[in-house]
Amino acid sequence: MTTINTSAGVSGGASSGGSVSQTASIAKQITKLQEQLKSLSDETALTDEQKAEQQQMIESQIAMLEAQLAQIQQQQEQQAVEKQQDSKAADSGSSKIADGVNRPTETNKLNVYI
Repeated sequence: MTTINTSAGVSGGASSGGSVSQTASIAKQITKLQEQLKSLSDETALTDEQKAEQQQMIESQIAMLEAQLAQIQQQQEQQAVEKQQDSKAADSGSSKIADGVNRPTETNKLNVYI
């Protein structure tokens, strides 16, 4: 009889290194479940009804893992966009170097008192 691992929980992480390992872990779990799904048709100890139930359960686990994978990828994309926006903001701020004409330096500024 084939045993099916029903624990497919993966905790969410905020670091990019953690999400990479999560992605690999989820992909590995999906692969294992797909292999179980393929080997289910060769199982002779189960009735057709039991096979159908297990197939449905495995497919729902695969769908759940794929949803988690999509969520992690979306978070990675969002972090990449935020990082890109932060670097653009930093670049635009550093380009406003005081040149003494429109943005005076300490040695090249005019104080006017009336």
